Amino acid sequence: MNTCNCGNGCVMKMIMNILLIIGGLNWGLTGVGMMIGSNLNVVNMILGSMPMIEAIIYIVVGIAAIVSIFGCPCGKCKAGATEMAKPM
Repeated sequence: MNTCNCGNGCVMKMIMNILLIIGGLNWGLTGVGMMIGSNLNVVNMILGSMPMIEAIIYIVVGIAAIVSIFGCPCGKCKAGATEMAKPM
């Protein structure tokens, strides 16, 4: 997994991290809810009456995970990864 060394300048990386945290917390709560016999899926609680928007949220979080696996495609992150790879 590539690491981003671009600090706070990369908005895309920050948004991906926020989406992954939200997605991970939602999965954790969903699992706990399944164990106690309750629906703790927060996305479903908020958007349950709008299944298409709920599906879009899940797709966007999935895309954030895929992009995170391969690394942020922005120029700052690519330049930061190149600088980190250079020998000292």
